[in-house]
Amino acid sequence: SFLERYGSTLTENSLDILWASIVSVFLIGGCAGSLGGAWIADNLGRKKSLIVCGVLFVIAALFFIFCRMANSVEMLIIGRLIIGFASGLTTTTLPMYLLELAPLALRGTLGVFCSIGVTGGVVVGQVFSLQEVFGTDELWHWALSFYVVLVVVCFVMAPWWPESPKYLYLTANKKDEAKMVLLRLRGNDPNFVQYELEEMNQEQVDKSETRSVKSVISDPALLLPIVLVCALQGGQQLSGVNAVFYYSVSIFESAGLSSTNAKWANLGAGCLNLTTAFFTPLLMKYVNRRPISMISCAGSAVFLFILTFVVNYIDYASWLAYACIASVLMYILFYQIGLGPIPYFIGSELCEVSSRAAVMSLGSLASWSGNFIVGISFPILQSLWGAWVFLPFVIVCLALVVLLFFYLPESRGKQSAEVAPLVSRGFKSQPRVPFQ
Repeated sequence: SFLERYGSTLTENSLDILWASIVSVFLIGGCAGSLGGAWIADNLGRKKSLIVCGVLFVIAALFFIFCRMANSVEMLIIGRLIIGFASGLTTTTLPMYLLELAPLALRGTLGVFCSIGVTGGVVVGQVFSLQEVFGTDELWHWALSFYVVLVVVCFVMAPWWPESPKYLYLTANKKDEAKMVLLRLRGNDPNFVQYELEEMNQEQVDKSETRSVKSVISDPALLLPIVLVCALQGGQQLSGVNAVFYYSVSIFESAGLSSTNAKWANLGAGCLNLTTAFFTPLLMKYVNRRPISMISCAGSAVFLFILTFVVNYIDYASWLAYACIASVLMYILFYQIGLGPIPYFIGSELCEVSSRAAVMSLGSLASWSGNFIVGISFPILQSLWGAWVFLPFVIVCLALVVLLFFYLPESRGKQSAEVAPLVSRGFKSQPRVPFQ
């Protein structure tokens, strides 16, 4: 493209800078979408915000399709920026939307579907990037853009999506419309609907104004919820899941697999990740958030440490290659039972509606910032430290265990109005209940 358009070729250093720009602009867009997510979700509503996301996803796909035809790197970068913004907005708005639609007993169950979608997207991306599908010099732009088919299938049903009843009642002050939506969602059960309306009315009395990002940051009562949400969402990325998938092809090759078979094995690891994710709705329904989060972080730390050790000494014994594979698979399993799904929706359970969008926006920003840090630093640190590069991820997972042990309240089966006071005194809060 550069040779045809500018009459020159790129040096190796210039190509590295361009590649880093293409990768990082997606993450910059994600951070921007996260920051703007609270304002958009509160002013347009949850449903319209998601429709905006769908439109942006389609526009980005068009840039990806036509960038190769136009030999335009600029179009590729713009497309990456747009899809990053749409993704950041989605990770802020979608978890709120799902939890505000769900009845109390099913909030954890529906909350994990955002995680399932992300995990499924990773697997779809792995499939599209296979050489047998779109992973060639002639078809790579389809690997980037073919997701648009799924977007169209999803958003063609948007006219029938309900708006969040909590948004309608508490933010938009459309109480009659909120009641109609609840009747539609709850199967015309007037008693159940009346109970939820009374709860929302009480919540409106207690907290009437929608909060901005600036106001929640300066509120001491929201310090601990913000720390917990940002630590979990940022820690989700800094736990090393993307790095493990990045390194897994090399691990599978060290076990004696060919390059092609190692890529298929990597796809198999992605499928394990997705399969585990499908069981998490049931897990969230019956298992408390607090213990499963700590077990997930602790298990992830253990198997990341084992992975670090065996990769460093992999040439000393043939069985260590298989120990590497087992460590990768066990890490994925422990990650997906808690650290994968819970950060997406925990903010909605810790915060009341007035501050929910702003806190979720900050959490999403932490997630994208963590993703950016790993994406930029991991290749550099890997070249300097080798397999020891996984140790910082171990430390992050262990730090999360400590934070969650002392400060995460149990929120399963509770209204946010019940949970919020437990974390309202900052680090002086004592939300921990023994054996919960």
